Amino acid sequence: MGEEQMRSGSILGLIVVIWLVIGAVAAGQRGYFNAVPAQCSQFATITLNIVAGPLNYTGLNPVAGCELPRPS
Repeated sequence: MGEEQMRSGSILGLIVVIWLVIGAVAAGQRGYFNAVPAQCSQFATITLNIVAGPLNYTGLNPVAGCELPRPS
């Protein structure tokens, strides 16, 4: 692996980390970390907000729902 490829990978990794930190800050500002998620949909919404990163500040407000399979 060349030095240029390693530098590109490091920069990309740093951008991803910054993106996720911004998403976590946005989720915190929305109060999602005030309590432990009790339902799957709450956990999914928090995760989506973190992954959305800076897009949260453009008006995006991702909300998720999920249903777990029930035993028969």
